[in-house]
Amino acid sequence: MEEKVYQGKKNGMLVLVVTILLYVAAIMGTVFSAIALEREVSALAVTGLVVSIVYLSLGWIFWCGLKVLRPQEALVLTLFGKYIGTLKGDGFYWVNPFCSSVNPAAKTKLSQSGDVKTGSVMGTNQVAVTPEDLSKKISLKLMTLSNSRQKINDCLGNPVEIAIAVTWRIVDTAKAVFTVDNYKEYLSLQCDSALRDIVRIYPYDVAKNVDTTGDGMADEGSLRGSSDIVANRIREEIQKRVAGAGIEIEEARITYLAYATEIAAVMLQRQQASAIIDARKMIVDGAVGMVEMALERLNENNVIELDEERKAAMVSNLLVVLCGNHDAQPVVNSGSLY
Repeated sequence: MEEKVYQGKKNGMLVLVVTILLYVAAIMGTVFSAIALEREVSALAVTGLVVSIVYLSLGWIFWCGLKVLRPQEALVLTLFGKYIGTLKGDGFYWVNPFCSSVNPAAKTKLSQSGDVKTGSVMGTNQVAVTPEDLSKKISLKLMTLSNSRQKINDCLGNPVEIAIAVTWRIVDTAKAVFTVDNYKEYLSLQCDSALRDIVRIYPYDVAKNVDTTGDGMADEGSLRGSSDIVANRIREEIQKRVAGAGIEIEEARITYLAYATEIAAVMLQRQQASAIIDARKMIVDGAVGMVEMALERLNENNVIELDEERKAAMVSNLLVVLCGNHDAQPVVNSGSLY
């Protein structure tokens, strides 16, 4: 089903003024007709009284067709069950009084912009519904959906907790209303499903022999190091799933990423051990270079001649000094060299 814009003019103020004037006229007609009937029964007085009473009883029906729209709002209109168009554009409209507006997601409140209201929390990602939230208007503004954290296993089987924020908007109101039962719940479920499918492709951190692009070659893609690439793939995956519901995904961003609590401590120890090993390797490489430089300088300047045994002792002492965790406190020999 394709969206079609309802071809209605902004006659709301004109209809409102006319119906109010007709009400005033009907009230006056009722009074004058009743006075005329007390004096003399006439067909004109009876007709005026009947017409006035009928209008006073049914004139409010015209007010049912008055619609006020603010910028970036829309109303999907149906007439006796048939879709006749979508009312768009800010203004004061008058449409067929028997038209009804449809918005199956009007009462659905998720943890997203435009839905969060002051009230008691009803669920993980739902909040209380207030009377003013029951309008059938559909917002065409950019909305940000922030689903609750999910625990998902990465490609290595490690459980990670991840949450995303999805920026979306409705681009086809007819598809959003009539293609799916509830477009807000549909979007939320598709975001969760797409997130699981993409996270299972990547490791949390860089791992060997892991192909995250599908080209058959190992790469350095990871959830932590390639967050922009992962977020873009999540956005594309969600867009493919919700395109049929008239929803456009503008952006998807990772808002929370961490190892699950049951393995967080172990993974932290592994990261610390890896960092210590890398630091030690750098220290040893630097110390060996400094020892080599010291021996070369001594040989070049003929400062002292050392046999192999004393060179080994000197190298050992220098490495202990340079690689130690604490400042060295050497014992100085003030006697002879030998």
